Amino acid sequence: MTRRKRSLSGEERTLWAIVARTVAPLRPEDMMAEPPAPPVAEAPVMSAPSKGAGASANAGKLGKAVPPPPPPLHPIERRTLTRVARGTIEIDGRIDLHGLTQLDAHDRLHGFLRDAQSRGSKLVIVITGKGKVGGDDPYGMNERGVLRRRVPQWLAEPGLRNIVIGFEEAHRSHGGGGALYVRIRKKRTLHKVGEP
Repeated sequence: MTRRKRSLSGEERTLWAIVARTVAPLRPEDMMAEPPAPPVAEAPVMSAPSKGAGASANAGKLGKAVPPPPPPLHPIERRTLTRVARGTIEIDGRIDLHGLTQLDAHDRLHGFLRDAQSRGSKLVIVITGKGKVGGDDPYGMNERGVLRRRVPQWLAEPGLRNIVIGFEEAHRSHGGGGALYVRIRKKRTLHKVGEP
């Protein structure tokens, strides 16, 4: 008897794409090259308008430069995870998101991570809760465990890549599947002119 393969939902495909971008190949020489970015088209130069008409806002402008892509996420090394679980690497902060709505949790997470970076934190814990299985909600209107699923997606957003280096599920002693270790990127400081 053969099993029919089920296809991934749109949400599952999105999550897989996020995870797949964070994986480093075992053999870099086998890595597939990413397709080249499409060339940036230059805006056409408009001719001068006739008398009485105002100058065109687009006159003489070239196409906008594409900003550099955000830095990629990196998984936390196994050795580091072991040292965190044993307590030899200190956890610099924690935030507990359970019981919050998605909107509140998203806002608090972003603020907490920005603050952690400005304080010079290297590793923090984000507690999402594990969610509850079951219940009498056949239509999924009161979905449980939504933060456990959504927080990894938020951490992988391009807007947080200048703060988040990577993240992994926490050890059982720190909440297991209901919490994440998050490595924080060192904040870049801008030097004033004349300073070394």
